[in-house]
Amino acid sequence: MRVTFRDARTEDVPAVVALLADDMLGATRERQDMGLYRAAFEAMRAEGANHLIVGEDEAGRIVATYQITFISGLSLAAARRAQVESVRVASNLRGQGVGQMMFADAGARAREAGCRLVQLTMNATRTESRRFYQSLGFEASHVGFKKPLEG
Repeated sequence: MRVTFRDARTEDVPAVVALLADDMLGATRERQDMGLYRAAFEAMRAEGANHLIVGEDEAGRIVATYQITFISGLSLAAARRAQVESVRVASNLRGQGVGQMMFADAGARAREAGCRLVQLTMNATRTESRRFYQSLGFEASHVGFKKPLEG
């Protein structure tokens, strides 16, 4: 299978949301209101260093997605880093190498942006994802925390 990764376009948003919802956690938290997602997508594009990437198969179907944000900072000798989020591969294609292609693409984008580190977080219940990330060389080196903000 060949998957080509590119920057997402507005018309890709429904397919990306479908991928986000095609998941045990996403099924409970994604919504039907595409206006909400389109507004968020436009905000991401306006930020400049925040990119939504989609993977298309040979037939032009969106079968994978991830978000990559480039962050400049002072720590680690002023290392620029790439934060990868919202990683999804179509459920019928998992285990077929699409995730490896996706992270090769993310690594290339990060290097091109001058990053020295790629980082990600994942929900602790995703044990298969953990094994996959470790197979790519990621280390579970930090403990992450999240806190919802009211209002």
